[in-house]
Amino acid sequence: MTNLFRKTAVFTDIHYGLKSNSLLHNQDCERFVDWFIATAREKGCETGMFLGDWSHHRASINMQTLQYSLRALEKLSAAFERFYFIPGNHDLYYRDRRDIYSTEWARHIPNIIIVNDWFQQDDVIIAPWLVGDDHKKIAKMSAKYMFGHFELPHFKMNAMIEMPDHGEIAVEHFGHYDQVFSGHFHLRQNKRNINYIGNAFPHNFADAGDVNRGCMILEWGKDPEYLAWPEQPLYNVWDLSHVIDHADEILKPNQHVRVQLDIEISYEEANYIKENFIGKYHLREMALMPNKRTALEEDLSPGDVRFESVDQIVTDQIIKIESEFYDPKLLLQIYQAL
Repeated sequence: MTNLFRKTAVFTDIHYGLKSNSLLHNQDCERFVDWFIATAREKGCETGMFLGDWSHHRASINMQTLQYSLRALEKLSAAFERFYFIPGNHDLYYRDRRDIYSTEWARHIPNIIIVNDWFQQDDVIIAPWLVGDDHKKIAKMSAKYMFGHFELPHFKMNAMIEMPDHGEIAVEHFGHYDQVFSGHFHLRQNKRNINYIGNAFPHNFADAGDVNRGCMILEWGKDPEYLAWPEQPLYNVWDLSHVIDHADEILKPNQHVRVQLDIEISYEEANYIKENFIGKYHLREMALMPNKRTALEEDLSPGDVRFESVDQIVTDQIIKIESEFYDPKLLLQIYQAL
């Protein structure tokens, strides 16, 4: 039997056009792709893969974003003998159908292989975004490797929120594969033989403090190697006292920093710290914020307090809906796609 690849470089969830088609984000995407290609060449990868969510907006594509997107795929075409590309849920015009997707034009680029339906070859299965009864096929197939853009229960959607179980697809359905690699959830994590590889680079404060993003190098029959993009934009949240004591250690170029005011300072002092630290450490932004936890604790009676994100609150409320007219699962999917 031949193998589909000898060594492949893999990344996922880059989201061109994120942050209202931010020029800075698109430039970050371009610099990441350049680093990814250089890393793949250094590691001797002849094959490349993308595991979904190339574009962020499913309904429209900004012309400037489209130029960055096209340029990146042309670079990937030239860098690899074959580059397998899965359209993720953000790439699909309809979340529950695969007939219209934002990167269909990429199938005309040499060496770019769009996988918008089931692909099986040389002991590898590449799955499309699952719609309808597609999930029922998983347990009936087998391969050494499976790649996809899966939405599996009990994995973290972000650092705080776990994907609920809707009783359809489950980890147990993947027992006939040696290793499964997936995009979709941006946090790198694994259970049993299933691996979410982590998105290309941090996108917002939901990724705060997590540098386990970048790409994966997989040589056939060996353990995966994960590499972080050295120039990735970082997001961090710290107390002001910690920043003042350890600024030279923790503040790095391209960081987005939120600083909790855990010590009393004047408005003038706060502005001085912000302006000087941004320039000295080449930060992208520094926001000084009241210590909300302290303020809340002063108003609450003693006892256990659970602090939740807005996403967690909305998700919990949607899941609790009991109605013959509304499907909580569909509402949750719509909310997650916003």
